[in-house]
Amino acid sequence: MNMQERVDELNKKRQQVELGGGADRLEKQRAQGKLTARERVQALVDPGSFQESGAFAQHRASLFGMQGKEMAADGVVTGAASLDGRLIHLASQDFSVAGGSAGEVHCQKIADIMQQSLKTGSPFVFINDSGGARVQEGIDSLSGYGRVFYGNVQLSGCVPQVSIICGPCAGGAAYSPALTDFIIQTRQAQMFITGPDVIRQVTHETVTADALGGPDAHMRNSGVVHFVAEDDREAIALCQKLLSFLPSNNLEDPPLLPTDGRVEPDPELGQVLPDDPKQGYDVREIITRVVDEGDFLEVQSGYAPNLVIGLGRILGRSVGLVANQPSYLAGVLDINSSVKASRFVRFCNAFNIPLVTLVDVPGFLPGVQQEHGGVIRHGAKLLFAYSSATVPKITVILRKSYGGAYLAMCGKDLGADRVYAWPTAEVAVMGAEGAAEIVFRKEIQGAEDPAAKRQELIATYREAFSNPYVAAGRRLVDDIIDPADTRKVLAQSLEYLATKRELRPAKKHGLVPL
Repeated sequence: MNMQERVDELNKKRQQVELGGGADRLEKQRAQGKLTARERVQALVDPGSFQESGAFAQHRASLFGMQGKEMAADGVVTGAASLDGRLIHLASQDFSVAGGSAGEVHCQKIADIMQQSLKTGSPFVFINDSGGARVQEGIDSLSGYGRVFYGNVQLSGCVPQVSIICGPCAGGAAYSPALTDFIIQTRQAQMFITGPDVIRQVTHETVTADALGGPDAHMRNSGVVHFVAEDDREAIALCQKLLSFLPSNNLEDPPLLPTDGRVEPDPELGQVLPDDPKQGYDVREIITRVVDEGDFLEVQSGYAPNLVIGLGRILGRSVGLVANQPSYLAGVLDINSSVKASRFVRFCNAFNIPLVTLVDVPGFLPGVQQEHGGVIRHGAKLLFAYSSATVPKITVILRKSYGGAYLAMCGKDLGADRVYAWPTAEVAVMGAEGAAEIVFRKEIQGAEDPAAKRQELIATYREAFSNPYVAAGRRLVDDIIDPADTRKVLAQSLEYLATKRELRPAKKHGLVPL
């Protein structure tokens, strides 16, 4: 065989690999409105940049009909590429090959490319589409999963990890996405530990796959998913946008986009707040006016909607935004919102993304269900997350900021570098109505007209404490600003804090109240 013949043989074998499980199976996948494993890769990365690794890898199983059975790339496409000119590493499971089942070599390929991601300081993207563990390989398959999980933990906090769920993600396979930073799930995908059939056998409950592990279930109920996409292409576009806000690794700053440096006042910004302090409003109207070009990527929009988190830019700098949402449960903090915010704050801190916190919070949600559910423990996570964060932390108090929730939303005493307040801000232990009932109980009960006396004393308390000037006088608020200047103040603060350095006591790690 001469060289040309060998090259021809190589090209033939490569074409066979690229056909995955065969042309018929690829067409079946496309008929379902899904991209193939390789089409997903090509849609994600810069054209012509993908460099595959392990294309000719094969399993070594010999039992249950596996002897000599060839599987293209062992059911997973792995390699490196550029995305917007920046290096990423990725794995894309191929459902056309044995249902994308994960065996020993399949998992080792994923674990190996994860190590390349770690060594080069580049994001890792894992596109999931698999029926689960390859049963024919037994514990070798489980061992492979273990290597992937271990790799997820090694990468955690070092490089961004994004999981895209484009098909089934069942059993142990679901734990790898759960260990990554962000999960994007398509409408056609399901993710669960135990499937509907097993649940029916064990508990006699009947449930559909979508109700159990569909994107709505994970967005609204479990909080596992961060973004829901209509299809593969939208999921890939979300991944591309998400990575555009992030640095490649924890030793870099996020990308700084060029701007003209001009920040104009926004006279209408303060008009977002209703005159009635008890009336709700959508805090996202404030966020989109503050960030560049109104471009705000909200994270977990359907989970714990009483708190909004997401990524934006202010004069080209990436920022993580955390904001109470007064249009839902008056913006109170509860178990789910505390966990949601804590995880996001810790992510931003790990990847050098400054935090901007917008506060309008009446307190923590009261009730037996919250107390028994561990609101103390979960609320403490938010205190821990903000206190341990060393990135620039800027807080703007828009309206209410009461009690322990005032601290939990990054008050000055939790290490906020700048705390600003709008003139409408009320910083107090509790609302004037509740405080008056406690402080002036005897005066109210002994008055000739208790109702009138109550309103008089509420006004007295509000004048004394429910305004930003008392907090500013105690230096818990750095400045009281015109709402129109909010974007300018934030931009300037971010610039001045860009070189912030903060040393902490030497230790292995803190103990989050899990």
